[in-house]
Amino acid sequence: MNERVCRLAEEMGCKLVYNEPLKKYTTFKVGGECSCIIKPKGATDCGALAAELKKEGEPFFILGKGSNVIADDDGYKGTILLIGEDMAEIAVSGNIVTAGAGASLISVCKRALDNSLAGMEFAYGIPGTVGGGVYMNAGAYGGEIKDILKYAEAVDRETGEVRRFTAQEAQLSYRKSIFMDNGYIITSAVFELSQGDPKQIQTKMNELMEKRISKQPLDFPSAGSTFKRPEGSFASLLIDQCGLKGLSVGGAQVSTKHSGFVINTGNATSADIFALIEKVKKIVFEKTGYRLECEPVILK
Repeated sequence: MNERVCRLAEEMGCKLVYNEPLKKYTTFKVGGECSCIIKPKGATDCGALAAELKKEGEPFFILGKGSNVIADDDGYKGTILLIGEDMAEIAVSGNIVTAGAGASLISVCKRALDNSLAGMEFAYGIPGTVGGGVYMNAGAYGGEIKDILKYAEAVDRETGEVRRFTAQEAQLSYRKSIFMDNGYIITSAVFELSQGDPKQIQTKMNELMEKRISKQPLDFPSAGSTFKRPEGSFASLLIDQCGLKGLSVGGAQVSTKHSGFVINTGNATSADIFALIEKVKKIVFEKTGYRLECEPVILK
């Protein structure tokens, strides 16, 4: 914990929590303590805090809802900037929706519906934030963030400078964006949608949510899809072909409902999860020749 940075955050009016277990902040419900979690209120706070942390040589991590993250039970030896409810504003003007990085994708979908705006239905049910959605180019059921993003605003973690990235400049591709490499922190996004029939929008949202509930193990903690889709196949198909559905290590299990998900059956440790992921990757490669890649970010 960097006391100087914590004092700066307090002077800015940011909320801080100390020595918190990360399992409270991740959907997998695993993760040891982080000495300091800071909740910025906007882009200015993010820029100033990130620049100071960088200057001090303090490691830090940007966290949203923790839905695509696996936190190590050994904890995180640095500072976490938690982009959440204090950066969750949503505004609508015509067919343009502007949302803070901390807004949940589900909330943005509901606001779009309220304004008869179509195009974002695919994101209904994705359990992450706008920031995380842009960062990973989140997608489901044939849609991706890149299909609707007009631009995102982000701050340089070294200088605190705010910059606007168009969808093209953000270089969004399958579970990837320029933000994974360029050191910028996403603070808001602007989506361009189209006018639609609210009944049809609602029907589509309901249908996609029902698909999600029927096919995914939502009654167990997880980080969502555990493996990226390999070119030429599907992770769940390969795992099924290898007979790995239900495979367990400690409290971690390959879901019997959807083998693309590793779940926490109740008492999994991060070591259980990491070991099971590696076991699945090894067996799938040996039997099929495909190399599976872990989709969630590892926080350690």
